[in-house]
Amino acid sequence: MVNIILPDGKNIELTDGATAYVLAETISKRLAQKAIAAEVNSEKRDLSAVLKSGDKVRIIAEPDADALDILRHSTAHLMANAVQNIFKDAKVTIGPVINDGFYYDFDYNGAFSPEDLEKVEAEMVRLATQDDKLVRSEVPIKDAVAKFAKLEENFKVELIEDLARDFGTESVSLYTQGAFTDLCRGPHVPSTGKIKHFKLLSVAGAYWRGDEKNKMLQRIYGTAFFKKEDLDAYLNMLEEAKRRDHRKLGKQLGLFMFDDEIGAGFPLYLPRGGQLRATLEEYERHEHLRRDYKVVYGPVLLKKDVWVRSGHYDNYRENMYFTEVDNTAFGIKPMNCVNHIAMYKSELRSYRDLPIRMFELGHVHRHEKSGALHGLMRVRAFTQDDAHLFCREDQLEEEIGGILDLIKDIFTMFGFEFTHAVATRPEKYVGTPEIWDLATKILISAMDKRSLPYTINEGDGAFYGPKIDVLLKDAIGRTWQCSTIQCDFNLPERFDISYIAEDGAKKRPVMLHRTILGSIDRFIGVLIEHFTGAFPFWLAPEQVRVMNITDGQAEYAKKIANELKLKGFRIETDLRNEKINFKIREAQLMKVPHMVIVGKSEQEANNVSIRLRNGENKNSLDFLKYIDILGVLDATKTLDLWR
Repeated sequence: MVNIILPDGKNIELTDGATAYVLAETISKRLAQKAIAAEVNSEKRDLSAVLKSGDKVRIIAEPDADALDILRHSTAHLMANAVQNIFKDAKVTIGPVINDGFYYDFDYNGAFSPEDLEKVEAEMVRLATQDDKLVRSEVPIKDAVAKFAKLEENFKVELIEDLARDFGTESVSLYTQGAFTDLCRGPHVPSTGKIKHFKLLSVAGAYWRGDEKNKMLQRIYGTAFFKKEDLDAYLNMLEEAKRRDHRKLGKQLGLFMFDDEIGAGFPLYLPRGGQLRATLEEYERHEHLRRDYKVVYGPVLLKKDVWVRSGHYDNYRENMYFTEVDNTAFGIKPMNCVNHIAMYKSELRSYRDLPIRMFELGHVHRHEKSGALHGLMRVRAFTQDDAHLFCREDQLEEEIGGILDLIKDIFTMFGFEFTHAVATRPEKYVGTPEIWDLATKILISAMDKRSLPYTINEGDGAFYGPKIDVLLKDAIGRTWQCSTIQCDFNLPERFDISYIAEDGAKKRPVMLHRTILGSIDRFIGVLIEHFTGAFPFWLAPEQVRVMNITDGQAEYAKKIANELKLKGFRIETDLRNEKINFKIREAQLMKVPHMVIVGKSEQEANNVSIRLRNGENKNSLDFLKYIDILGVLDATKTLDLWR
């Protein structure tokens, strides 16, 4: 008999040679039906894995997130099988799980069409109904290379040889379903019959291993779910996302543009987009100033030596741009921390001076691959609402708490739901494990004191410290990572920054790196899609459009517009000799929150009639009363169109 330990600490005895599936069946028939794989001693394994005494085992079953990832990875294999059945010359490369789905890259002389994807889907359905088992085998490196070389799968041969060279791997695992075999670590679903609800979504080009010097491949994206209703809901969300696409709305609303002569990934803000951004940035300055942050500015170009000292050159240089000035190497900043450290060091600091909170809307550049660029969401030049806090260790938890409160205030005002995740030490890091553990503990403690739920993202910290990431949920349920709080004991050491403690001794401050909105550009993209371009009154680039019914009210309309402008509101006029319904429709297409309509009766009574963006009408309103209402809407930053 073998003794198996369950997650709750209970023990179950099974006969020798029992598999993870047998364990699931022993626990309950229902669990066995929904079981996908198992976690054995923290390692994910197939249900066919034989268990041994003392193993700690968790059955991975639908609808767990781990189970869904495994289902999607198995669906990627099924897709690769189907592609090769239809397109005999297609060679397989890699096919990982990604957020909300999977992809597989193929070396194929041609371009897969939408009609091709339909054929592949039909073949996937046929293969799934065969309910072929996915059988794992462990094969020596030499035999695996020979097998894939015979099939002329040269990309797989390269992967296997790299595993042997870089990691000393002596064997690799292969998975076979029917006549199709693929290189994979696994685990996978027990059989193709588990794969029922899937959809192939799109095709894109992708370089082998993401290197522009390598061959261009064809990447097919897809998704899969356990339930048809979940798949349908996801496909509906994708359709809604297309309607909200910030690139399309940005063009329609005249917010921003890109120009090939300027360069890919470098956004240009048009007047309406510039006003939107200026309003957002002014709001952020106000919120920081009233929390005792000090506004600072620093240069974009810094000597390479400071990036070497900071660790960015060794750990981040592939994301940076470098140039030379007067025979001296410079790096364009990808973040603002080095400038802020120089400002801190510019004078002697006492323990009484701390904490010091520096805030900068800092323009930064990062070298993104061309294939990763996506409107405002992924660009090469952007502005961060960056701040660095220098504090004593005994102040650290309170300062982290203050940042968490600021994040809550701002995102609640926008109407976002949000969650927190703690990212821990990555493989590539600076500093000692002990310092990392201390910093991680303090981050978690600050959230625990506010009863904030969080998840742990193992190994996802910045190279210089652990962090809290905040994920927003938008109007259609997508998540966006914007805010981050990074706890850093390492850069103060590297740059030898200090303060004079109460006993007269020099001590190191702790440094907090943090953003709230993150990339202002990316956040604007998120806002466009969240609000479908229909921004709240306080944020809208054009808050009110004044329009006349006939030429006889043109002067009165101009007078109203000028008075509203003097009150600080963002006003446009439409005095064209057009029908009023045509003017209203154009204003609604531009998603203007308020339309002021003046005719003969409004002019005679010195009042206004209002048409709201949502179609509501507020007729014959006293103009001074209307100004008061606008003031309330602007000051309270409400999401409502009327108060």
